Amino acid sequence: MSTNVASRPPRFGNRPGGPGRGPGGPGGPGAPQRPAGALGEGRAGADLIDHVVHINRVTKVVKGGKNFSFSALVIVGDGKGRVGYGAGKAKEVPMAIKKGIEMAKKTMISVPLKGSTIPHPVIGHYGAGRVLLKPASEGTGVIAGGAVRAVLESVGVQNVLTKSLGTTNPHNVVKATFDALKNLHLEDAIMRSRGRGAGAPAGAAEAAPATAAALEAAAPVETEAAETKG
Repeated sequence: MSTNVASRPPRFGNRPGGPGRGPGGPGGPGAPQRPAGALGEGRAGADLIDHVVHINRVTKVVKGGKNFSFSALVIVGDGKGRVGYGAGKAKEVPMAIKKGIEMAKKTMISVPLKGSTIPHPVIGHYGAGRVLLKPASEGTGVIAGGAVRAVLESVGVQNVLTKSLGTTNPHNVVKATFDALKNLHLEDAIMRSRGRGAGAPAGAAEAAPATAAALEAAAPVETEAAETKG
């Protein structure tokens, strides 16, 4: 007895209109293409990129019932080394996001970058959150989770390796990532802070005192030898 297999409808991802598969699904051939940039690009301004990391619904129990409100964690950056974060609260989600964007604009910091990556490895701490950032070669991409990725993409980092080592709370992860970014320093800035020229070799300043100390140690020996001959 033969079974009509062709009449059986396709399953899961092969079904027309499924996620990212058929012509009607998001990401399919017929779906509209989103312009390059972050999710929600344009809400923070033409020259800024905004990411909504987390939206939380807050319920407050009062005498007459329950009051619902929303809090939104938003990251805003210019993609050229400046980034900030803010948490907005409101009765509606759009207003909470708008408040978060305004707060993020006021708390923006400058991050030193080395090309398309970060200058050196660093670990950021905040509460139970720890985030490891490591520079990566060209073509690696942003290897990071949701909260860390949102921060690094807003900064303008294109190649980096990351690992979240502590809590998964998005607020603490974002703050730990910002702590790591604040501890980044370029080589030239470190050289200047130590009183060395940016173009001088690293061992030049240490070699001069060593040579002077060697001459002082040899001087008494030569004096004693002259007195013995006399």
